[in-house]
Formats: sequence, structure tokens, C-alpha cells
Amino acid sequence: MRTLYVRIIVTTMAIMILSALIAFAVSNIYYQQFLKSENDKKVTHIAENIVKVFEKNNNQSISDYLTAMADLGYKFHLVNQNGEEQTYGDPFTSEQMDQASIKSVLNSEVYHGIANYPWKPFVTGFFDNELMNTIGVPIQIDGETHALFVRPNSSQQFGEMRIFLAVLLILVLLFSFVLVLISTRFIVKPIKKLTEATKKIAAGNHHLKLKVNRRDEIGRLAGDFSKMSNSLEQTEEKRQEFVSNVSHEIQSPLTSIQGFSQALREEDISKEERERYLNIIESESKRLSALSKQLLTLSNLDHEIDKNDFIPFDIADQLREVVLTMEWQWREKNIAIEMDTAPTTIVGEPKLLQQVWVNLITNAIHYSKAGEKLTIRTANEKSSVLVSIEDTGMGIAEADIPHLFDRFYKVDKARTRSENSSGLGLAIVKKIIELHGGTVMVESEFGIGSTFTITIPKK
Repeated sequence: MRTLYVRIIVTTMAIMILSALIAFAVSNIYYQQFLKSENDKKVTHIAENIVKVFEKNNNQSISDYLTAMADLGYKFHLVNQNGEEQTYGDPFTSEQMDQASIKSVLNSEVYHGIANYPWKPFVTGFFDNELMNTIGVPIQIDGETHALFVRPNSSQQFGEMRIFLAVLLILVLLFSFVLVLISTRFIVKPIKKLTEATKKIAAGNHHLKLKVNRRDEIGRLAGDFSKMSNSLEQTEEKRQEFVSNVSHEIQSPLTSIQGFSQALREEDISKEERERYLNIIESESKRLSALSKQLLTLSNLDHEIDKNDFIPFDIADQLREVVLTMEWQWREKNIAIEMDTAPTTIVGEPKLLQQVWVNLITNAIHYSKAGEKLTIRTANEKSSVLVSIEDTGMGIAEADIPHLFDRFYKVDKARTRSENSSGLGLAIVKKIIELHGGTVMVESEFGIGSTFTITIPKK
């Protein structure tokens, strides 16, 4: 049973057969517990009436009488005082009878063989055509007591019905098996499609569209599979875009270094030109170094961080320390720093969060004009702390905001290219904040300024 199709068919058929056996066993138990005694009383009443009718007509022959009664759907077994036996109607499958039971009937007692018939798990006593499964009553024939054993002739009374039920059961089973074969194929068909699609995705083909119009679990599975395929396709596109961006970012400084290195080999260049070329090579080398460092940081962040490195610290103290460390940058542009921070302890990785503040404050200074203002605030909430960094710089266009945290995305590509921007700073910010279970939001209006708001859980 290697395929799901065969497995479902075999399992369904096994369940049907097992259910039939259990139903038969339960029905037999129900007959034994509730119906057998009622059937015994009913047949006893019939047997006693048969005896009364005969005894009121003494001139009638017992053989003719019992033969006529047998035609009405009963069978009889007559035993006299000498042990002579005679059967009327269809023969019994077994005529074994305890002699003590026969003598008790000859002594004017009633034999309740139906009620006392032994229980068998898979044989319903109602249809057992044995002499033991009868009602025995005494009958007076020519002044002598005989033992008369009576039971309904089930084959005569229920013959056509039994055939009808047997044919009905066989047809139900056959049609059930055929419908199981058809319905199972209908169920398994979309799973086969999913299997084929999985193989194609494993081979690198992510452009798959599954057409499974169902609302059950398989339909939802197909829908989730399509979403996964789309996600993988987007991930592959981002990966290729990432590789392309990295190659482009590396290629630019390498081309500059290569070109100016070749220019330095010329003997007729002046000392000032040589110094300028060396400064450019140094600048491009630093740019490559910064790019590789940021790529390494992102790679480490993509593999999560060790929560054992999280420690409690005061975020207000850390913000003041970062501002003091970057003093030369904001003083150089004569930018006013306004801080409204209150002591707030959070649990996090200090070095990574320090990188967040450095990146955000650097961007704020970078895109602010000389003499403008930078405001840093903190606000305590019940389970988190809000940090906002607001500048009055050039602002960000509305179309750029949704892509602001994408890797290698640059708002002003022409300008940032010359100012050694890699487009990874905000991507690093977002990743670090998400690893701390927080969020980062940005509000900006072009020409007026921007506000970055970071929410970090305290624990």
C-alpha cells in the first residue's frame, strides 16, 4: 500500500466489513438480551393454541392436523410415550434433544427451548433450525400424552424476504466499493497535483499556479501551497535582487580603486593629483569595508540572536552616550540636539540597540541642513517603551516610505551614491528591533522632516 489511493480504498473497505461484523454482533446481542424471551412467549402462545384447537376436535387425525398446520409456516416434532418420533413440515437441521427435556414435556411441563437456546456471537438464534430451538408442549392424543415441539418455519415465512435482504446487502456492498473507487480518485487527484508541484518547486520552478476549486481541507492545503509558492518566488526574486545589489555596490568602489591605481602608475601626474587619487582609493576602501561589515551584521541577524545575551539596562543612558559619541557630527553641522528622556530599564542586547540609535541619528544628521534641530524622546508605557527620533531635515517622499526598510533601497540614489551610503542601515535597524519583539514606524513629510518611532518591550 504505497500510494494514498490504494491506502484509502483498502482502509474504507476494511471499515465497511468491520462495521458489518460489529453491527451483526450487536444485533445478535440485542436479540439475545431483549427479543429472545419475547419470541419464546409468542411461540409458546401459538403452540398452546395449536394444542387447544386439536383437543377440541378429537375426531381429527393428528397427522392430517399437523400437516395442515405445517403448510401455514410451522414445523412440528411429535414424540409419544414409547419414544417414537415424527416430524411434520420441513426437517430440522439437527434433531438432537435431551431426553430429560422430552420426559418433562410428557409429564405435562412446557419446554422453553427458544429462551434457553445457548448464545453464539455470530449466529442469531432466531434462524437456527434445530430441535433444541423449539417450544415443547404436552398434547393429548387418544387419551395419551404426547410431546409436541413447535417452531416457526423461518425459511417458509421469511424466504423471499431473506433473499431480498441478501441481494440488497450484496448490491449495497458492490455499489459502495465502486463509489469508493471513484470518490477516492476524486479525493487523491489534487494531492497528486500537489506532489507534482512540490517536485517542480524542489527543482527550482516557483512559478506555479494550482487550480483546485475546493473548500475542504485539501482546497485549503492547495491554497496554502500556492501562497508558499508565491512566497518562495518572491524570496527568490529578493535573493537575486540582493545578489545583484551586492555585486553592484562592490563593483563601483572596485572600479574606482582599479582605475585610480592604474592612474598612479603614470609618471607625469602631479603630487596633488597623486594625493587626491590616494584619498579616493582610501575612501572607496573604507566604503567596501563598511559594506562588508553591514552585510556580515545582516547575515548574523538573519540567524537570530542568543537571548542569553539580553541584559537589563537603562535605555535613556544609552541614548545620551550615543549622542555624546557622535558629538563631532552634529556640532560640525551646527545641529541642535534636544533630549527628553526619562530613566527606563529594558531587557535587550545593548550593542545591537546601540547600532540602532547610531544608524537613526546618523541618518537624521545626514539629511538635516546646518542649524536645524534633532529631538530624541522616550515615553514609558505599561509593558513597553517608545523612542522617537525627530528631525527637521529634507523629509521623505510618500512613495519611498513603504520601501524604506528594504535592503539596498535608497531614497536619493544619485546623492547617496556619492556619500558612501549602502542602503542597509535602516534594514539593519528593522531587523534588530524585530529580534527584540518590537516595531519601527516612520512618519515623514517631504521638505519638513521625519520622525522614527521605535516600540520595544521592556521584558
